[in-house]
Amino acid sequence: MALTGNGVVTFGETMALLTPPSAPRLRDGAQMQLGIGGAESNVAIGLARLGFPSTWISRVGDDDFGTLIVREIRAEGVRVLAGRDAAAPTGLMVKEGRAGRTTRVRYYRAGSAASRLDVADVDRHAEAIAGAAILHVTGISPALGPGPARAVPAAVEIARRNDTFVSFDVNHRAALWSSEQAGPVLADLARRSDLTFAGPEEACLLLGENPRSVASFEEGEKLARLLAAAVGGVVVLKLGALGAIALQGEDAHHGPTTPIVATDPVGAGDAFVGGYLAALLESGSPQQCLALANRIGGAVCQAPGDWEALPTRAELDALDASTDVVR
Repeated sequence: MALTGNGVVTFGETMALLTPPSAPRLRDGAQMQLGIGGAESNVAIGLARLGFPSTWISRVGDDDFGTLIVREIRAEGVRVLAGRDAAAPTGLMVKEGRAGRTTRVRYYRAGSAASRLDVADVDRHAEAIAGAAILHVTGISPALGPGPARAVPAAVEIARRNDTFVSFDVNHRAALWSSEQAGPVLADLARRSDLTFAGPEEACLLLGENPRSVASFEEGEKLARLLAAAVGGVVVLKLGALGAIALQGEDAHHGPTTPIVATDPVGAGDAFVGGYLAALLESGSPQQCLALANRIGGAVCQAPGDWEALPTRAELDALDASTDVVR
């Protein structure tokens, strides 16, 4: 499917993010650093830093956290279409870590402003979706409540009516809903999409199988083919240290990754997706899409924060430089 339209529109929740220093533990009274984080806005920021028009649609509380989120995302060059909800707060995410590494992420998003997103929020911005080259959604949003569960398919339907390419990252959050609840909903969204991103366990979830790990590209390719047969479209299977596989039609493309020392893996999957979509917007081949996705995902893994280490074009060139210091 040839891409038409302009840039990428994303739809989903962004939360205030509290991050402690490497020590002490939260229970010992750690001072916290305040930031923001959300899968869909991470993708939008990554694309904006690479020079692509991007839009983020959501809802935030009428509070200081909501103001921070809107300000930060706009400052990154992303068009923000987020209503302010005076009756519900902005969601909150807290990272726990030891020795400079993230060890756990806790979410406080029940009853948040974004959990009250509904079809009306989508219809309000239908023109933005219809005019985009790509609509990107995740499996997080439908888990937030009945309204978001209606809103995501509505956004996808607008995209499909207007030849907007639909990208879907499964992004299953077991803390939000069970596999039994999530599986059919996420599989349906994958069938409605042109491109599906998943990890091995997420692929098994969509297939209704018991989760299993993948130890080789060959095993990954078999699983990718099973998923593609079930949901259609292009399937990208993320395999961690093994890299990734893009299955387009009958052709499987392997994208190995370079070994790294991961500091904070939270946000790396979103960075990978942003890189893949950036190359896709430039009419890149699946191999080129995987290469850029792996480079950007790896860069984000090596620094703290959900999105702060997402590279600009100039920084991406510097990653390929032969010297470690620019003088």
